[in-house]
Amino acid sequence: MTLTQLRYVLAVAEEGSFSEAARKVFISQPSLTVSIKELEQELGIVIFTRTNKGVRISSEGDSFLGYARQVVEQVSLLEERYHGKRSGKQSFSVSSQHFSFAVEAFVDLVKKFGQNRYDFTIRETQTYEILEDVAKLRSEVGLLYLNRYNEAVLSKALSQHSLEFHSLCIARPHVFIGTDSPLAGRDSVHLSDLADFPYLSFEQGEHNSFFFSEELLSEIERRKNIRVRDRATLFNLLRGINGYTISSGMISSALNGDDILSIPLDVDDYMDIGYIVHKRIDPGALGRFYIDSLHIHIERYRALGIVKDYS
Repeated sequence: MTLTQLRYVLAVAEEGSFSEAARKVFISQPSLTVSIKELEQELGIVIFTRTNKGVRISSEGDSFLGYARQVVEQVSLLEERYHGKRSGKQSFSVSSQHFSFAVEAFVDLVKKFGQNRYDFTIRETQTYEILEDVAKLRSEVGLLYLNRYNEAVLSKALSQHSLEFHSLCIARPHVFIGTDSPLAGRDSVHLSDLADFPYLSFEQGEHNSFFFSEELLSEIERRKNIRVRDRATLFNLLRGINGYTISSGMISSALNGDDILSIPLDVDDYMDIGYIVHKRIDPGALGRFYIDSLHIHIERYRALGIVKDYS
């Protein structure tokens, strides 16, 4: 297995075509095909399968690509550090539950490293997909929370995926509502105050169990439930139908506007919010910068009194 072969594999994955990948890396298509075939034979796996719609990545290939990306990116960093060679593109991916501070840290990353060519990804996605993304190295960092209800299940899943959880803060639950909500202006709310309002939550696909829910207290029976897939829709429904959701209380007015309010929820619960990384892969320079930025934004919310490290 050679670094060149890894670069060939990544080129095919990015282009979705052997012919386009060959043009990208400046070799003939037969040479590229033979090189990847030799790699597959050496490893005893099939990385790509051909269909009438083009090239598809196999499940084995999907896992292999995560490791290949890490190797190529680390070599690029070494070349840049010791030989002064600039890599063609800087790459970084993060997968997260819907946390504003995760987006704020991503903005910092782009401002710091996005001057020239780059390929950055932020996935606000389902909880189980966050685990899979980091396990398969599609993302370098993941963000989610633990609490007394889901901790046993998620800790087991983290262990099975060879992932480590690092706590950033322990936050008190809040509700997000629109500024026109009848609940606006209260210092806190009780669950009984929410009974007549639509409850908004993020849909979790085939892993739509309470343990993988992004919201606290999802196991409670509610009369009015709406599940959504993206943050913009959820916020629009908060405003439009006086809905509510339960979260950490950390929200950025700069990114999300001034018409979403965060009010403490009077319950005996907590959110241990943290980031996850692969046990066997240390974060690269961009990953370390992103994690440092997460800490900075958490401290800013702590200074505002939103995160008070309730235990």
